[in-house]
Amino acid sequence: MAENKSSLSKDDGMGMKAKRTFLSILATGWFAILSIIIVFPLVAGLIASFRPGTELIRRGLSIDLDFSTMTLANYKYLFGGNADSQKYMMWYKNSLILTLVSVVLTLFVCYIVAYGLTMYNYKLKNFLFFLVIATMMVPFEILILPLYKEMISLKLIDTMAGVVLPGICGASTIFFFRQYMTGLPKELLDAGRIDGATEYGICFKIMLPITKPAFAAMSILCAMGAWNNVLWPMLVFRSAEKFTLPIGLNTLLTPYGNNYDVLIAGSMFGIIPVFIVFLCFQRYFIEGMTAGAVKG
Repeated sequence: MAENKSSLSKDDGMGMKAKRTFLSILATGWFAILSIIIVFPLVAGLIASFRPGTELIRRGLSIDLDFSTMTLANYKYLFGGNADSQKYMMWYKNSLILTLVSVVLTLFVCYIVAYGLTMYNYKLKNFLFFLVIATMMVPFEILILPLYKEMISLKLIDTMAGVVLPGICGASTIFFFRQYMTGLPKELLDAGRIDGATEYGICFKIMLPITKPAFAAMSILCAMGAWNNVLWPMLVFRSAEKFTLPIGLNTLLTPYGNNYDVLIAGSMFGIIPVFIVFLCFQRYFIEGMTAGAVKG
């Protein structure tokens, strides 16, 4: 009997191991397919950036490596100091400044709001958090007209403040910070007060360093959102010299001619800032994104 039980348990263990192996192979294959689908447009765009605009019109976006038609002419033209190059660099600089200001202000404001909603107990606390969550259910397209009228009344049309201010208190960012901070020990607040720290000191010197993973994750997401934002900046900005990179590249597509030489090469070069941000914060990114999933 003991031998039969031992053999049965051994067979069950082998069966479970085979099942886990099969599921692992299946998951790996599935994610490999998804990775290929996601990476294909990027690779096709990179290859197209080394081809003349006429080749792009003839071939479209493809991964056909015909080295006879691939040159550095697009990038030389992009950085050649001509009129298009100067406009591109101006748009690039505007996007960098706008993204940096948006990310810094968004993280600061959302952290403060989430800190107040998490670390203190007071009346209407849950109701205020519900109001924050409720704003996530309202599509931005519904808010465009009221926001636009508000920017007109505040005389912020065609200014960077008019683009940045409506988005610095993002409900999703507040929600993420709050979910992360619910797992932090509140005893740290009492320990800080006993040591004589002020409430501001506790907030910025004790609790803020602990939330580095959350800041890293939100820095990447906020930077991507600000860098790729098109609709709202397009409505606010009126002057061409204030356009951001996505808007500026969009102006290259007209019914009278399309400057694909600058468009494709400029689009590829425009990926670099977000990629750098991801490389800088990737060690904290996964930790920050999964922190809320393990709370009891």
